[in-house]
Amino acid sequence: MGAAWKRLQKNKGALAGLIVIALAVVVSLLAYVIAPDNTPDANRMVLEVGGQHPGFRVHMLAVKKAQPVARVSFFGRLLYGQESDVTWTPVRSWQVKDTMLVVQRYVDESLSREEKYDLREIWYGSRQAGDMPLPELQRRVTGERIFPVTYWLGTDKFGRDILSRLLVGTRVSLGVGCIAVIISLTIGVFMGAVAGYFKGTADDLVMWLVNVVWSMPSLLLVFALTLALGKGFWQVFIAVGLTLWVGVARIIRGQILALRELEFVEAARALGYGHTRIIVRHILPNILGPVMVVAAGNFATAIVVEAGLSFLGVGVQPPQPSWGLMIKENYNFIITHNPLLALAPGVAIMLLVLAFNLLGNGLRDALDVRSKI
Repeated sequence: MGAAWKRLQKNKGALAGLIVIALAVVVSLLAYVIAPDNTPDANRMVLEVGGQHPGFRVHMLAVKKAQPVARVSFFGRLLYGQESDVTWTPVRSWQVKDTMLVVQRYVDESLSREEKYDLREIWYGSRQAGDMPLPELQRRVTGERIFPVTYWLGTDKFGRDILSRLLVGTRVSLGVGCIAVIISLTIGVFMGAVAGYFKGTADDLVMWLVNVVWSMPSLLLVFALTLALGKGFWQVFIAVGLTLWVGVARIIRGQILALRELEFVEAARALGYGHTRIIVRHILPNILGPVMVVAAGNFATAIVVEAGLSFLGVGVQPPQPSWGLMIKENYNFIITHNPLLALAPGVAIMLLVLAFNLLGNGLRDALDVRSKI
């Protein structure tokens, strides 16, 4: 492995891909910690600021909800986010009049309307709660419950933060790719190894099944599986994984057919080793390079297929963020005034797919047992 790592380090494209993938993994694990909107699915809606350009900045008034919100543990927030205990209202200006806060509520770029809020309702969620002195209450409300918010990548049509949904959506893309690769490698390696090693009837049966599945359009097959399993997060994982194993099986079969007659395999047979040991311990390690390449390719393909399914409405369902779903929700802005709302998730898909392809090519060269350091 040390020699393979040295060879991989010489491939600048593979290293760049590895860095992008590592960053994506870190972002997916810490999405709710680093995202500006850490509510579940980054789904905080502020309809008045919908469809805004990147860098849009506005002041928000945070009003305490009347019903208490359950606090979750640190790991709960890390996995699912934390429901907010306040409601955001965009404001242009404000002033305190005794126990009331008078604000000019932001309606759109040119309109605003006056609204009045009781200071105790803003801070406690009820006009009857709390006994804080009025000067202290005025200071806290204006100092802590009114604050500027910047939407660095703009907002979608529902007023949700694009950057936050982009970060949380990384989990969907990496999750689909990971599960799809595991499923495709498990089925593909087994079927390809059986066909290539035993040949004969086993080879004919496996290749017949491969050709049948291969003849079906991948997207159509995914549609059928998705509709049979239902729409949802885990259904997409399974559907994508079950369509990618045929490519793995064909590559594994071809590689094993080339190796099964070589001297080291004959020597293993002569020593009395079983078929499973020969395949697992002697043949598969020698074809690790092609396996890693096809795994990286399947990872990239799974990301693209999931994005396409979500774009067409049969993949991940709202409000869960998915890059394909974000493109669907914002593609109308491409031909109007704010194309970045749809281009941002598209660029994210492109970068992650490119990273896996570059890493796959680098691993192919680094794990080639015939190459030299």
